Amino acid sequence: MAVWILKTEPAECSLDDIRDVPGGVMRWDGIRNYQARNNLRAMRCGDTCLVYHSSVRDAGIVGSAVLLREAYPDPAQFDAASPLFDAKASSEAPRWYAVDIRYEGRFPAVLPAQQLREESALAELALLRQGRLSVSPVSDAQWLVLQSLLGRPAP
Repeated sequence: MAVWILKTEPAECSLDDIRDVPGGVMRWDGIRNYQARNNLRAMRCGDTCLVYHSSVRDAGIVGSAVLLREAYPDPAQFDAASPLFDAKASSEAPRWYAVDIRYEGRFPAVLPAQQLREESALAELALLRQGRLSVSPVSDAQWLVLQSLLGRPAP
């Protein structure tokens, strides 16, 4: 299983919003960046998703979800009334994808962005190198460091 960071602005979609939908299952959609889209397409059922709240005073990793459904065409790209409509997309050649995730839990405390930046072992974390990337991978070594910072025992 892999680990991913899903970055969101809580005013648009927070970890609590994911928790509060029926069954705690939500479509993670609206991705309109090719690299993030490619990361969505690489995700597999059972992968861990760390939810990162951005554009807030206490930005950081707040909790986790698990991937339930692998990438499928984002329906909004085909809806002319949607702000996410893409005239170049078709059902035969979709450009944008979504995944389904299930709420797992909130961490006892936010793992702040500043603490992530201060950890030299996380210097290559895509979240820190490419701030605008909304879906990014976490390497096995980075995951071990993150688990330590979260106060979780290593597997």
